[in-house]
Amino acid sequence: MSTSPQSSPSGRSGGPSRPTRRGLLAAGGALGLGGLLAACGGSSDKADKASGAGADSGSWTFKDDRGETARTKKTPKKVVAFTGTAAALHDFGFECAGVFGPTTLKGGKPDPQAGDLDVGKVTVLGNAWGEFNVEKYAALGPDLLVTNMLQGSELWYVPDGSKKKILALAPSVGINVTKVSLTQVIGRYAELAGALGADLKAKKVTDAKARFEKASETLRKAARDKKGLKVLCASGSADLLYVSDPAVYADLSYFTSLGVEFVVPDKVTGGFFESLSWENAGKYAADVILLDNRTAALQPKDLEAKPTWAGLPAVKAGQITPWLSEPRYSYAGCAPLVESLAAAIEKAEKVS
Repeated sequence: MSTSPQSSPSGRSGGPSRPTRRGLLAAGGALGLGGLLAACGGSSDKADKASGAGADSGSWTFKDDRGETARTKKTPKKVVAFTGTAAALHDFGFECAGVFGPTTLKGGKPDPQAGDLDVGKVTVLGNAWGEFNVEKYAALGPDLLVTNMLQGSELWYVPDGSKKKILALAPSVGINVTKVSLTQVIGRYAELAGALGADLKAKKVTDAKARFEKASETLRKAARDKKGLKVLCASGSADLLYVSDPAVYADLSYFTSLGVEFVVPDKVTGGFFESLSWENAGKYAADVILLDNRTAALQPKDLEAKPTWAGLPAVKAGQITPWLSEPRYSYAGCAPLVESLAAAIEKAEKVS
């Protein structure tokens, strides 16, 4: 989950260039561990009971993060989800019938947000911001729609113009992914997957969970050993450098809880990031830069020609590491991200 102006819907349509939270996020396709993880790892029966579902109840319910309860006559089978959401559910053992959002790149390769989804086996209802084929969705006979929520109760990648028609076709579930910890979001997706019938005790799931826990402890140690090391989380565009507020993003909030010291911008606009002109790119001292690696954001090679970027201490030291700002919220999806940051911090030196 992240925001980045270069990906804003308004930017796509030639509208105003001022970034918004939604715009930033659209760019990428667009920010008690043991007890919580244990709670997330129960059986599907327990998850069913927690959500009000049961084999003999004759109905299925799940209360989402809007406080709304999705209800169906039986456990949903034909589930349609935002691509990253479907990828997370896949990691927990549940396969969605259709997806919407960044799914394939030019040439047909899976978009990073598709994770381990077999994109050739799901019905793609839209591959970009604003795309959602309502007719194709209706033809699927959907039982449930699931997506993230990044701004209040807005359902991510469900177009405003067709939202009423879409939501009339099946119940929906929204999972909040901002201003909460990463483990909380993963826990909610584990709960939903279990309620849909996934086996949360499957080896694939438990192995991924163990990898995530190990990576988290590695990051905790790295942060402790490199105390005082400052990490700046940013996204680059042609005109601006966007410095993200770590308190907003689930992954950054979790990394903070493990001891990572992030730069906190002091002039956040829209609740998610501070926009710096390239002349002011050096406003904040940083030893490591976590750089948004979505296709809509400028990458290190694209930024080399900008003198203020090239002059940043972290850049001169080669201490730049990719940031998947819209992760898939599963143990399998997030473990590599934790490992990557831990490795970057372990080898980084104080340069600011």
